Amino acid sequence: MTEKVIHEKENERFVIYKDGKETFVSYVPVEGMLNLNHTHTDNELRGQGLAALVVRAALEYVKENNLRVIPGCSYVQSFIAKNEGYKELVAE
Repeated sequence: MTEKVIHEKENERFVIYKDGKETFVSYVPVEGMLNLNHTHTDNELRGQGLAALVVRAALEYVKENNLRVIPGCSYVQSFIAKNEGYKELVAE
């Protein structure tokens, strides 16, 4: 999959644009942490693994910037549960 994830800092989200539609995970920065609080995939893009791509990009950003993550949405919680390498990033 060659979809490009864009970090839109001004909109506080990681997004993929495809066929005029979008998939994104939004966040709220909180003192050394990112609260990944909402994941959205346009109905026409569902089932393509795009939500996983944007969440993985957000978690990699957290890791690279020595931040912690607050998994504020159920999809992010599920993704972290299935990808144990990211559990260490979860804020206590």
